[in-house]
Amino acid sequence: MTAVKAVILWALCFCLLTQGYLGSMETTDRGCMKWTLSGANVCCEACHPGNRLIARCGPNPKDLCEPCKTGTFTVNPLAYRCDRCRGCYGALVLLKECTATTNTKCGCKEGLICGDDHCSFCVTRCDKGQEPTEDRLCRPCPDGTFNDQVHQKCKPWSTKCPSEGQHIVAKGDAFTDMKCSNISVALSNRPIHPDPNEQAWPLILSVVVSVALMGFTVIIIITVARKIAKKRKKTKKAIPKTPIIRTPTDDPRTLIAIECSFHEAQQEQGSSSESLDSKDSSDQLIE
Repeated sequence: MTAVKAVILWALCFCLLTQGYLGSMETTDRGCMKWTLSGANVCCEACHPGNRLIARCGPNPKDLCEPCKTGTFTVNPLAYRCDRCRGCYGALVLLKECTATTNTKCGCKEGLICGDDHCSFCVTRCDKGQEPTEDRLCRPCPDGTFNDQVHQKCKPWSTKCPSEGQHIVAKGDAFTDMKCSNISVALSNRPIHPDPNEQAWPLILSVVVSVALMGFTVIIIITVARKIAKKRKKTKKAIPKTPIIRTPTDDPRTLIAIECSFHEAQQEQGSSSESLDSKDSSDQLIE
């Protein structure tokens, strides 16, 4: 335990000696850094950084300036008082503590951005393609303007290419300015449009060939149809009419029908002969 206490005491003593040494180093930067002789006195022209001026002239340069107290700072080598360090409140966040030569450095929370160079307030962060408004909001870049940086005003599109031998190949948008390219490169990238006359000849030729094939096909169909019609007519003329021959039969009903038809034929002949006789007799009476 005694050894441990001895080590602790030695460490504390070492820290105190180190602080005293650093303090003595700080006192070397105390007072006036640049002065001129004025009779028996010296007049200070610039204090050491972080010192304020106490008196402009005096017998000892170290007594003309003194360091700023904690919580204050100065950047003016001949200022008679130090300024109070600022605080980071609300949307502001602390980035770096205040020193005797620099003020406190503040930043903004996520999604916000400093509203001025000193970051005294925060505003909504406007992305590319937008611009901040007077009411600390964001709006898209108007037509004909662009913004390729964060939280900046939109700029109008260029009206011409920056150098000769270039021409516009693409219009601008809300994020980028118009694009230019060398004429030779642009011509090589430009699609080649075929000659309309060269395109028309293959089309006309294909139409003519199609019409010719259709006509030839129609002629062949008509010729074949005529030949088929002629063949059909010849076959119809060559077929003879075969007489209907009734085969004799012993069926009594058939014999009766034949006999009846035979008697009817005789009756018709008799009637016709009677009519002829009556006609002859009438002719004789008339005579």
